[in-house]
Amino acid sequence: MPPPRPTTSDTFYDLVYAFVRRVPPGRVVTYGQVALELGAPAAARAVGYALHYLSVSPPTDVPWWRVINAQGRISLKGRGAAADQQREMLEAEGVRFVEGRVDLGRYRWWPEEA
Repeated sequence: MPPPRPTTSDTFYDLVYAFVRRVPPGRVVTYGQVALELGAPAAARAVGYALHYLSVSPPTDVPWWRVINAQGRISLKGRGAAADQQREMLEAEGVRFVEGRVDLGRYRWWPEEA
């Protein structure tokens, strides 16, 4: 179980959410990439915790499904049915999986592309 969500404004979680909101449809980023872009390269797990706190119901404006692991796979730990939903949402945006993996060379988004 992840640690409690911080309650102060502009927390690391808030920064994660702001960054992930910028990822365009049909593109993905990795947990480690988000951490690196936020200046905390060792905080990939914290990125995962931040996204874990987002509620799927009611919907959130943070496109959490666009964040995958460094191998191009959906991180299944503790996700259950959400993992299937994540894949379906990515596929609906045009992201294709080959043998359970996303081609990061093709679908990875970098902020300078914006």
